[in-house]
Amino acid sequence: MTGAPHQVPSPAAAPVRGRVLTVADVLALPVLAAGRPQVVAGESQLGRSVRWVHITELTDPASFLKGGELVLTTGMPLPREPALVRRYVDELATVGAAGLVLELVRRYHRPPEELVRACSAHDLPLVLLSRDVNFLEVTQVVHELLLGNQVETLRRTQEIHETFTGLTLRGAGAAEVMRAAAEMSGRAVVLENQAHQALICEPSARTVEEVLTDWERRSRATPPTDSAAVSGPEGWLVCPVEYRGERCGRVVMLPDRTAVEPAFAEVDTSVLERAAMSLAISRLIHPAAWERGAHRGALLDLAEQRYRTAGEAAVRTAALGLPARDCRYVAVLVDLPGDEFRVSVAELEESLVKEVTAAGVPALVGELGAGRIGVLVGLRHTKQWRPAVELIGRAALELAPQAVVSVGSEVADLSQAARSFRDASHVAESALPGTSSRRPYHELSDIGLRQLLYALRSDVRLQGYVERQVGRLIDYDHRHNTDLVSTLRHYLDAAGNKTVAAQAADLSRQTLYQRLHIIERLLGSDLESGQRRTELHVALTALDVLRLGSR
Repeated sequence: MTGAPHQVPSPAAAPVRGRVLTVADVLALPVLAAGRPQVVAGESQLGRSVRWVHITELTDPASFLKGGELVLTTGMPLPREPALVRRYVDELATVGAAGLVLELVRRYHRPPEELVRACSAHDLPLVLLSRDVNFLEVTQVVHELLLGNQVETLRRTQEIHETFTGLTLRGAGAAEVMRAAAEMSGRAVVLENQAHQALICEPSARTVEEVLTDWERRSRATPPTDSAAVSGPEGWLVCPVEYRGERCGRVVMLPDRTAVEPAFAEVDTSVLERAAMSLAISRLIHPAAWERGAHRGALLDLAEQRYRTAGEAAVRTAALGLPARDCRYVAVLVDLPGDEFRVSVAELEESLVKEVTAAGVPALVGELGAGRIGVLVGLRHTKQWRPAVELIGRAALELAPQAVVSVGSEVADLSQAARSFRDASHVAESALPGTSSRRPYHELSDIGLRQLLYALRSDVRLQGYVERQVGRLIDYDHRHNTDLVSTLRHYLDAAGNKTVAAQAADLSRQTLYQRLHIIERLLGSDLESGQRRTELHVALTALDVLRLGSR
């Protein structure tokens, strides 16, 4: 006998219903495990699926087989001549038998050497039973399982059909379709585009890092298929997605790492095929490119720190084409005016995508909220961020002249991207309406006192401060039709120089003195105090931005 026999363990539980029954599953059944099965050839093929169990004592059983049968025999019909033994095995292998089980009780107590060699040559599982087994009982148990699996497969197929039909009828988006595919299969599924970028990832029992690490290289090593089929070195189940007659991507289902061959059942193929069909219909209903939704989701996750780990954020953005290593990042926000959109957010978003793509700037672009588009730019350490941000700013203002373009701080890691987005948001909040920067964007260094107070305009504490400091002057001007607030402003802008203040207000020095005296009396304070002048200057500046914000 060639090779050491392999003792088959007997698990406590029966094979799981609803999935493909394998040779290993059948050998582990108590009814067959009682015969103490030993595998002496074809051990690597124990994952072959079993379509049926066939008892035979014929010298040419292959003529009655269709493939996928596990053949049970006592060895009585086996020929003695080595050539005929080889022919016997050749025919079983040619027809596609799942394996051969030989009982060593009646005719043989040791298997013929030529039988073992022939099975090894074809990698055909040869299993020896050292104890008597009731073959009829084996067929009954296995056939009940097979029939039960067929019923379960039909039930699951109907469930798959109903689920994806329901998603299609209610116009579900791509993310919902992929989530359903992962839930129904219990496996990781990924939607990718033609550029091998992972747009949607549902990791199921895995982590995002496990699924998406080095995604583009692994995906390119997996050849495309014309229909749902296993492909590539990792044994992915892939299915193309077509939109209006053109292939626009594919859905991928990853096998379990512990799975034996075959790694996928018929229901897995059904899930992937129905998911691909639902995605194609979803694309018709929601014509926006899948990339846009993927970028929006990734940007929101980065800006709101929704990733569980830094590694997850890195592989997710890398799978979308944004470099995740040896890069610096800067966030840009483009806000359209709230009163009227002369250009839609979708149009502006598409324009920005075209600009950064044409310029070769690695970036994620997506809508972050009503009237707001976010851009995360990734640059190598040798590149400066200002040219890229200026490109984005000019492109935005060309299409929407009233837009406000704000840039956050530069950060060295994706885990810090949220800080850059927060800084950009602070800059956006501080940008005064009706004012323009010397650049097509605003940055942190542009925030002065007026910008800071404008950002705080909704704070009731600031509003109360203004009222306490200059409220009496405002009321006095309204009652007496005077202009004391303007006089105080000129005085403060002149840093207390009364001559300069009188000239700026086009008043005589005597008139200015009189008005300042009234102001001091109304406010109950000495205007010669530098601290007091500072407090009043801040109050008047805040008054200006409050009036500006109420327009």
